[in-house]
Amino acid sequence: MDRGYLDFEGLYRLAQAQCLFVIRAKRNMQFRRRYSHPIYKLPGGRTDQTVVLTGPKTSLLYPAPLRRVSYYATEIDKRFVFLTNNFALPAPTVAALYRCRWQVELFFKWIKQHLRIKSFFGTSANSVKTQIWIAVSVYVLIAIIKKQLSLPHSLYTILQVLSLTLFERMPIPSLLQRFDDSTELDGPSNQLKLFDF
Repeated sequence: MDRGYLDFEGLYRLAQAQCLFVIRAKRNMQFRRRYSHPIYKLPGGRTDQTVVLTGPKTSLLYPAPLRRVSYYATEIDKRFVFLTNNFALPAPTVAALYRCRWQVELFFKWIKQHLRIKSFFGTSANSVKTQIWIAVSVYVLIAIIKKQLSLPHSLYTILQVLSLTLFERMPIPSLLQRFDDSTELDGPSNQLKLFDF
């Protein structure tokens, strides 16, 4: 997660539920170093420490030790400091996990742009969550189909074609081919010319 989501109370709940996280630390974070781990001799690694939070509020919200990994990205000339509750992974892997989170954020941004749930069939929390997870699952399945069949169409186009042909028993590539054939402009256009040159 990016440091905009730095919520130590929420992170501690995640840690208690045995979830692992990697998040960027804020610059003004108050902490005390307990132990320094050996630094891997890979480009970018700076520090790898076990720390405890010492801020008056943060020490109460997250009383457990954290791992603080400092990494310098030479390609963009920027230093990153990460916090994690995973003490087993090597420091470069922690930095790589954070770098991969951008792909996850792009995926969820796409989901938010294309996930159109106009109304819910139920209003209980469980019902709403179930319907959202079903919609997310459909988009993930569409992405898998696109990759496995090497389809050139966008995910949005595939979803639109499948939603229009939901009850047709036809292979997906054939459906998309039929869609391509029907959207091609055959013959001269009916568009009138403004100037006749």
